[in-house]
Amino acid sequence: MATKKKVSKTSKPKASVSKSSKSTTGEMTMAKNNNVMGYLPNDNPPMGQTILLGFQHVLTMFPATAFVAALCGFHVGVVLTVSGLGTIVALLLSKWRIGKFIPLFYGSSFSYIAAYLTIAQQMTGSLPAFGTPLPDNVISTIQAGIVVTGLLNIIIGLVIQSVGKDAIDRVLPPIVTGSVAAIIGFGLAFAALDLAGANWAVAIITLLATIFFSVYLQASGFMGMIPVLLGAIVGYVSSMLIAPNPDQFAPFAAAPWFAVPNFTFPSFTGAMVATAIFSVAVMAIATIPESTAHLYQISLYVDRFAEDSGREKYNLDKHIGFNLVLDGVDDTLKGMLGATAGTNYGENNSLMAITRNYSGPALIAAGVIAVLLGFIGKLAGLIQTVPLAVSGGLAIYLFGAIGMQGIALMQEHKVSMFNPRNLAVGAVIMVVGIGGNIGFPGGSLPIPILQGIFPSGLPAIATAAVLGILVNAVFLIFKPPVDN
Repeated sequence: MATKKKVSKTSKPKASVSKSSKSTTGEMTMAKNNNVMGYLPNDNPPMGQTILLGFQHVLTMFPATAFVAALCGFHVGVVLTVSGLGTIVALLLSKWRIGKFIPLFYGSSFSYIAAYLTIAQQMTGSLPAFGTPLPDNVISTIQAGIVVTGLLNIIIGLVIQSVGKDAIDRVLPPIVTGSVAAIIGFGLAFAALDLAGANWAVAIITLLATIFFSVYLQASGFMGMIPVLLGAIVGYVSSMLIAPNPDQFAPFAAAPWFAVPNFTFPSFTGAMVATAIFSVAVMAIATIPESTAHLYQISLYVDRFAEDSGREKYNLDKHIGFNLVLDGVDDTLKGMLGATAGTNYGENNSLMAITRNYSGPALIAAGVIAVLLGFIGKLAGLIQTVPLAVSGGLAIYLFGAIGMQGIALMQEHKVSMFNPRNLAVGAVIMVVGIGGNIGFPGGSLPIPILQGIFPSGLPAIATAAVLGILVNAVFLIFKPPVDN
């Protein structure tokens, strides 16, 4: 209220704002209360700024997006290219459908790592070596699950648009989504330690460096946003000193500068397809609250900046269902071309909040740059030179953080652990998910009656998620006498 009165008394800035809001001349918006410059989603910066702002987005998304690809045995070039392409498609669809860009970048989601590694181990007999792509037939099998994940997100998004988010929250309450997010991280604990075992000294140095950077650089602007990349660099250098490998740079030397990404297509045949679809697609449960939280976050910052600038609010948080549809379109595209399942990135949201650059065209530029990066063969070769122990040190921190974020989600929604209903749902998910993923070969539950459909057993984490949903559904149908 006070901001609007102040703007109305100042004639020159008001005229400038009006011009900026009705055109895409590239003029930067100025917030009236602090003279901070920035761009709202539909603003179109000058070409030079658009490229630089886009490159900054790419630097922000690159460490996590490339890490998931390298860790899980996907082609890094494909993942970068399709992440950029998916981002461009989502942005253009949002502008076409609602008249506004929803400024989000779609990178690799960590929520699906356990599912990828489970399928890879069952089909090849071992976990993928960091940076070394899996055989095409394994990736194609995983892709079937990613495609179904995309379709599932689209369906859920359409349902939310029809019945509202509250109905979905009843079926997928925080005790379910938070517990599933937790077991994704904690269920990968042994995999992280297994990688670290390649050289414990290097892994511990990498781990400590990453923790140090994430804690002590968090108020240091852009540097505070890339602790994983900085930790990887420290681990990389320490590995060269502690355990030098004369052949370490052979993959980089052999890689061409230009290489067409190795696109693969989904396979819906084979013994492991049902396992892939079940284990991968169910993980969409964990990404729904994550995606929704990111939309709320960016909507809050965009509207605050619009209000400070004397311009109309965007109210992006009204489009929760459509945002999930965009997530589904992105995942479907990634599943069709051989990239890891995606999610909109909180890292890029933080970058936009820091820089007040919410420009959709700048994000489109980032998408174009990511597409072009995917054609640089040397990039994939460089990632293959990262020692296993370095990836292990990073994995200890990152997988643990994923698990803790699941707990944080439940804390945020004030989930009471004194409620027997919540205890029952959480207990089933935690024990089946963590115990099954760590305790059984390949992270699958050996249930003989289902071996015809799941020859290697039921994926523990996906099974835990489904069991949690079913237990919660029982409580929805048969109301407990006391539900506090």
